[in-house]
Amino acid sequence: MPLADCDRVQGTPLYMGAPLVVHCHRKRICTLGRGMSSGEHSNFKTLRLVIMKILSGIQPSGQLHIGNYFGMMKTMISNMENSELYVFIVNLHALTSVHDQRRLATGTLEAAADFLALGLDPDKCIFWVQSDVPEVCELTWILSTVTPMGLMERCHSYKDKVAKGIDASHGLFSYPVLMAADILLYQADQVPVGKDQKQHLEVARDIAQKFNSTYGETFVIPEPGISETTATVPGLDGQKMSKSYDNTIPIFLEGKALKKRVMAIETDATAVEAPKDPDSCNLFSMFKLFASPERLEEVRGLYVNGGAAYGYIKLELLDLISDCFAEARLKKAEYLADPAMLRALLLRGADKARKKAVVTLDLVRERVGLNY
Repeated sequence: MPLADCDRVQGTPLYMGAPLVVHCHRKRICTLGRGMSSGEHSNFKTLRLVIMKILSGIQPSGQLHIGNYFGMMKTMISNMENSELYVFIVNLHALTSVHDQRRLATGTLEAAADFLALGLDPDKCIFWVQSDVPEVCELTWILSTVTPMGLMERCHSYKDKVAKGIDASHGLFSYPVLMAADILLYQADQVPVGKDQKQHLEVARDIAQKFNSTYGETFVIPEPGISETTATVPGLDGQKMSKSYDNTIPIFLEGKALKKRVMAIETDATAVEAPKDPDSCNLFSMFKLFASPERLEEVRGLYVNGGAAYGYIKLELLDLISDCFAEARLKKAEYLADPAMLRALLLRGADKARKKAVVTLDLVRERVGLNY
């Protein structure tokens, strides 16, 4: 039965343009586009379609910035209507770099307010704080027992962070195992990640495959969701925008503080009238995130033909950033004005998440022999 010819399969709505997941008789997950028939899938046995599970989390280790927004948050919010969406605040991960109680607690609520203000609807997704689902800690330990040391030692993120001055700790070293547990606990099909986190997702896939081969088919093998246009958002200095590098533009920064950051974007000393390469310019990389297609082409022309004045482009970018988040800035203030409501909302999300988590953990416990 061609998928394009039906509106429903076994009661599951098919969303136009949405990714559809098919469980085939080999127990693996296969993504089919609309228009592909069951006959075109050689292993296809029964037509059982489910909406794709998409999961991602964000650390409350500091003010969320436009790299977070374009790298992950915007993508997750856009997936509310066409997926089973899981979004969470990864405060356990944040403990690897934040050792200030007040900063972590406040940052957790602020990160939640940021997501909600930017358009995340908790009624259309599962939205919670990582530490409110203790099952993830048990799964982390179980997964660590099948995780090869060599796999951990090859992770470049640990080495990079230690080189940047973050204290070397077991938590920082084993960070990818907790990340794997975050993903596998909810049987996620896809995880939107930046290029810098792609290796950690590959580790999660390796751990899932090792567990499945040792104990039998248990976990879905997740796929990365990386937008090539926004996979890595540059910071003020041209490196990846990151709180660790102190080169960010916070989403809700405004006024003089925002202007100071934007005007600090590093550029070269090429004269205004000289031709420039827009694709190698840090400022242009940020500008294209906010400008309309028409305006982007105009500015690209100034770069290529001469006439691109960095100072004026920065001022235009300043206005674009301020206008982009103006409405969300007001909504964030409303959420933070009622922290009790915000906490209650997050706890409701945690209850929904735990109902999903216990199903997977019960299966894992049965597989490894912890149920006796």
